Amino acid sequence: MFLKVAFTAFGRPELSVPAGSVENGGRPRGSPGACRRGRYRCRVDSVELGLLQALQIDGRVAFSLVAEVLGVSDQTVARRYQALRAAGAVHVVGVTLPEAVGEETWLVRVGCAPGTADRLAQTLAGRPETSWVHVASGGAEIGCMVRTPAEAATSSVLTRLPRTSPVTRVSAHCVVHVFFGGPASPLTKTGPLTAEQAGRLRPAEAATASTDEPVALTDGDRALLAELGRDGRTGFRELAAATGWSQTTVRRRLAELRRAGVLYFDVDYEPALLGMRTTASLWLSVAPRHLAAAGAALAGHAEVSFAAATTGPSNLYVTVQCRNPHALYTYLTGPLATLPGVSAVETAPLMRTAKQAKIAALPVRDGK
Repeated sequence: MFLKVAFTAFGRPELSVPAGSVENGGRPRGSPGACRRGRYRCRVDSVELGLLQALQIDGRVAFSLVAEVLGVSDQTVARRYQALRAAGAVHVVGVTLPEAVGEETWLVRVGCAPGTADRLAQTLAGRPETSWVHVASGGAEIGCMVRTPAEAATSSVLTRLPRTSPVTRVSAHCVVHVFFGGPASPLTKTGPLTAEQAGRLRPAEAATASTDEPVALTDGDRALLAELGRDGRTGFRELAAATGWSQTTVRRRLAELRRAGVLYFDVDYEPALLGMRTTASLWLSVAPRHLAAAGAALAGHAEVSFAAATTGPSNLYVTVQCRNPHALYTYLTGPLATLPGVSAVETAPLMRTAKQAKIAALPVRDGK
């Protein structure tokens, strides 16, 4: 997805491999590499981490190629993926770049009255223009990303939110430049694959064209993108049925959209799989002359899953994933503190996620 906002240990459903499912890669459930009941007792081994990185490189890559690159059997790769998928921990989705389809992206902060955040977050999650929605700052704030056509003056979400009774304040920040995000993921920074292995997995349809001018989408394109947004690994037969095209036409058009930079495939995954249980949004105020350098430096930090320049008094937004609160402190006082031109940092810990592409939403828990 365009933005990667992580799940934390609070308020999310427990992960488990469904009863009766095939063992996760031949190991009993609950061993390393499997998901079992409990507070995020999920760990991935090198094979599973390699699989996740491979899917981030090409979400539609053949499992046979992944197996060849990783040096394991096709069946092992398929079993590992299906177990993680069944547990709701991993999902491959097709995503469009906003600028490629004539959309703008806004980051919205919503202050809420006590006990109302979860229900309002659920309402926002049901809106088609929201890409993600999370509850932060102890339930006092909701953060969300809104995508809206560039020619539209405002989004209905942005115009209606201030009139909603539980809302105490609203601020909207237009994303003007992305330093890290979109097709890039923490998996591409920290995965185990070598450059040679990653090169073997890179799709032939990798983006080669500029997205300066929006691409005009047909009704068939929209049907194709909608199916891929639900499951990026949907088969060509199902895609053909959804679009009314032949499988040959589906293959050709999918490749064209990827080459044009309109479509990419993203891996939604539970950060707990990588041992990351603390996630936070950071709002930085940076002197304009240092903004580009600070953003470029953030893109290289292992903790950063998204970084973008925005409008507003806080002009640099960052999402970070850390192992625990102490690791977050170490990051804030270490790598972040060395950035040039930063005059202020506001930290908002993420508590619950109501929407993140296709991974399950939180239950309504007002007042709890």
